Amino acid sequence: MSTDFANAGPRPATVVPLESPAEVKIPPSAYTWDGFRAWAVSEDYPNHGKITFAAGKLIIDMSPESFEEQGAVKTEIARVLSQFVRERGLGYYRIDRTLVSNKEASLSSEPDSLFVSRTALRSGRAKLVPEVGRPTSSKEILGTVDWVLEIVSPSSRRKDASTLRDAYFRAGIPEYWLIDVLDQQINFEILVPGKDAYQPVISEDGWLASPTFKASFRLVREKDEDDYWQYTLELK
Repeated sequence: MSTDFANAGPRPATVVPLESPAEVKIPPSAYTWDGFRAWAVSEDYPNHGKITFAAGKLIIDMSPESFEEQGAVKTEIARVLSQFVRERGLGYYRIDRTLVSNKEASLSSEPDSLFVSRTALRSGRAKLVPEVGRPTSSKEILGTVDWVLEIVSPSSRRKDASTLRDAYFRAGIPEYWLIDVLDQQINFEILVPGKDAYQPVISEDGWLASPTFKASFRLVREKDEDDYWQYTLELK
């Protein structure tokens, strides 16, 4: 489940989201962008769940990830794109738990996956932030990455489709993949910046063109021998 806590001044240091078995201890400093960033890379930060700072709110989602839905799709996207990026020497593809922070958008979030290009890092558009005492280790990317992925869960639908969609746009991220497989049909969108908001790439016979990767993609699925959905990300 997901719970929003608006940033409206000092709050108690302990918050327990409704119906969540876990206690989330939030320091008062975490209700600001800088304070949240410091907390998110500290030893006191929860080691499970996902907490997002966006639009002046803390959004807490402690729900486990679905094996058949979010986990299956994320694994397939990573299988294809991580190899695609590596073979072409484009940059770095990462899954989960890397913090993406952007000051202009007042955003600090952990996408389901991200891609940051060598060009972005070399130009300073994105910067790896070293951990305190560990200069060769980074948990956070500051600035603007090239691509992010969110896979919708029952508890994250509003956050992924609205709050993060707006925040990633304001952060200047050139491409946002939003995938929802909860209903009867796969809803796979490649979102790119329009004048005031992201606009979906128009499908051509089920294929979506990615400006970032300069390729087209299609997500399909079929049941395997154990009656689980098997997802395939096709590219051309």
